[in-house]
Amino acid sequence: MSSQVHIVEMGPRDGLQNEKTPVSIAARIAFVEALVAAGLNTVEVGAFVSPKAIPQMASSDEVLRGVSQVKDAEFHVLVPNEKGYDAARAAGAQVVSVFAAASEGFSRANINCSIAESIERFRPVLARAKVDGVKVRGYVSCVLGCPFDGEIKPKAVADLAVTLWDLGCYEISLGDTIGVGTPLKAREMLRAVGAELPVANLAMHFHDTYGQALANLYAGMEEGVRVIDAAAGGLGGCPYAPGATGNVATEDVVYMLEGMGVKTGIDMDKLLATTNEVAGLLGRPPVSRVASALNAKRKRLSAL
Repeated sequence: MSSQVHIVEMGPRDGLQNEKTPVSIAARIAFVEALVAAGLNTVEVGAFVSPKAIPQMASSDEVLRGVSQVKDAEFHVLVPNEKGYDAARAAGAQVVSVFAAASEGFSRANINCSIAESIERFRPVLARAKVDGVKVRGYVSCVLGCPFDGEIKPKAVADLAVTLWDLGCYEISLGDTIGVGTPLKAREMLRAVGAELPVANLAMHFHDTYGQALANLYAGMEEGVRVIDAAAGGLGGCPYAPGATGNVATEDVVYMLEGMGVKTGIDMDKLLATTNEVAGLLGRPPVSRVASALNAKRKRLSAL
């Protein structure tokens, strides 16, 4: 448990894309810069998707170009197809992400095609990325449950993860998209995938709808997974699952890991300031438990 854990910050993409309040290009760039300054050196900064479908991710090319001067950081962008890949590469992308759902119902609701059809859409992306020397990360959604199909069998997750791996993804991020998982189910799913793929190349992407994300992450760490996706302030949600909250909050993950003696290299003071800034832009307080507790503590101390 004391070995290094790598956090991939999802706030500027998976977080903001589900928020109703639009955030300006300049503010999105500042958000990314502040996250890197806090010690988060891997950040997904945007998505090259239709602005009609996801208006919050419009101008992701400008955001990517705007952070290009930031040193010692790796920036990821989501691409759904070759058109998105072309736009991402034109903006200077060196790492892209592709995604598929372990649930047929979610795949059809989210991107209007079957799982098999979604793979065919990004198969050329993987082929071109290999030639271009671009790294590709693969996401599997709904690994612990789906709002349409219900419970998802671990074998279905493992099979899809193997497909993404065989196509050339260097890392597979396993997403509890609607946050319904519990530790035993998370462990069972990770064991099924880990039996097929190197655990070192797996990541956990757990949302916190039922307050289980940290427990699920701990269970995954016991299985040897050392990459965690998180979003500052617990930003995000899922439009297809009423009540679904965002990704597990980065501050909550950092607090847990540091309390376990796992060094993250993340400055909590800077991370909290960043979380508070973006929460202010969205017009609401952070949903993160740690951010709420630290903000209350500081408010009390400042009143003394």
